[in-house]
Amino acid sequence: MKLLRFVTAVSSALLVAASAAADWPQWRGPHRDGIASGFKSPAAWTPDTLVRKWSVPVGEGHASPAVVGDRVFVFSREDDREFMRCLALADGKVLWLDSYDAPYEMHPAALRHGKGPKATPTVAAGRVFALGINGGISAWDAATGRVLWRKSFSGDFKNTSPAFGAAASPIVDGPNVIVHIGGKNNGALTAFDAATGDVRWKWTGDGPGYTSPIIGTFDGVRQLITQSQTRCLALSPADGTLVWEIPFTTSHEQNTVTPVVLGDLVILAGIGKPTFAVRVSGTTASTVWENRGITMYMSSPVLSGNFLYGMSDKSRGSLFTLDATNGELRWKSEGRLGDNASITDLGSALLVVNTAGELTIQDKSGDALKEVAKYQVSATAVWASPAVAGNNLLIKDVSTLTLFAVHAP
Repeated sequence: MKLLRFVTAVSSALLVAASAAADWPQWRGPHRDGIASGFKSPAAWTPDTLVRKWSVPVGEGHASPAVVGDRVFVFSREDDREFMRCLALADGKVLWLDSYDAPYEMHPAALRHGKGPKATPTVAAGRVFALGINGGISAWDAATGRVLWRKSFSGDFKNTSPAFGAAASPIVDGPNVIVHIGGKNNGALTAFDAATGDVRWKWTGDGPGYTSPIIGTFDGVRQLITQSQTRCLALSPADGTLVWEIPFTTSHEQNTVTPVVLGDLVILAGIGKPTFAVRVSGTTASTVWENRGITMYMSSPVLSGNFLYGMSDKSRGSLFTLDATNGELRWKSEGRLGDNASITDLGSALLVVNTAGELTIQDKSGDALKEVAKYQVSATAVWASPAVAGNNLLIKDVSTLTLFAVHAP
C-alpha cells in the first residue's frame, strides 16, 4: 500500500491544549492503571445505553487506541508495513497517516495472534511514540503526522525483540520517552530524548519482557517499575540507576502483567506464578503477601479502594476480587471467560471486554462482582484494551476500530 499522508492545519499547540478530562493518551489510560475517572455512569445499562457511532477499518494488531482531545491514534499493520493513523474522534475520518516497512517472522507458537503490533502508542506534549513489533521506535508530530525521528536496533542486538514480538508500551517522563529495547538475554531499558531520539540513559541488566512500565513514588523516591525477561525491578527514571530487583521467570519468559500500586505496595503477577505484593521502602522491596490460587497471564488487574479486580488464567479465565492489603481472595467467578480480558474501572462498575468480543458491565458494590449488562461489540477477536474518552468507548478488534457512545443523564 502506498504511503499516504493527510496533513491538517491544526497546530501542535492546540492539540496539547485540548481538554485532558476525556483523554486516554496511553496504555490503560492517563495513569496507566485502567481507571476511567472522567466517565459518567448511566442510570441503567439497557440495550439503548450503548450506541455504536462509527466503525472503520484500521489494520491488524493488538495495540490499543489512544485519545487526546478530538483525535484518536491507532497503531496497526497492513501486509508488511506498520501504520500510525490519526482519526477524528467525532466520525473516524483519517486526519493523517504514516507507514513504514516492518516485515516480521512470527514465532510458531504465536501464529494465532498475528504479526502485531502489540504495544500501545503514547501521546504526550504534542508527540506520538510507538514501539513496533520488531522493536523499533518512532516519534511523530501529533498534529501533522510528520516523522520526528525513528530508530531501529538491528546493529545493536542479535534479536531486536523478544520471542513473541515487542509489546511494552512506551512511557513518557518529562523530556524522556522510556522503552525496553532488544531481545532475549540482550536488551536495554532505555530513555530517549523525546524531542530528538538521543539516548539519555540505558540499563542493560536484562532482556525485555512484555510488560508496560509504570512510575510510582515511595518514601520520596520516584521509581520506574516493570517486569523484564527474568525479573521484577525498579529503576530511577531520572538516570536509569537500578533501585531494586526480584528474580521472576514465567513459562517461556512471558512476563506481561502491568504492576499495580497501592500506597507502599506494588502488586505483581505472572502466568503460573502466585500473585504477590512487595512493600517498597525507599530503595528496598520485600514480599508481604502472595496468593497461589490466583495467577495472571496477559490480563492486567485494576485497583479500586483496597480491592484488586482481575482475570485469572485459571479455569479458562475467571474474574476475581482480592483484598489488596493482604492478598486474601474475596470472590472468584466460575470461569470460561476466555483467553484474555481487558478490565477498566468506570467508577461504579467494571468494564470487561474479552477475546470473544463480549463487553460486560460488572457491578462492584460488594465483594463479589455482579454482571448487570452484556453487549456483543465485535464479531472478531478483541485483544486490545478499550480506550475510554469521556463517555465514548473505543474498541479495537482484529482489524476494525469502533466507537460506542454511552448515554448517561
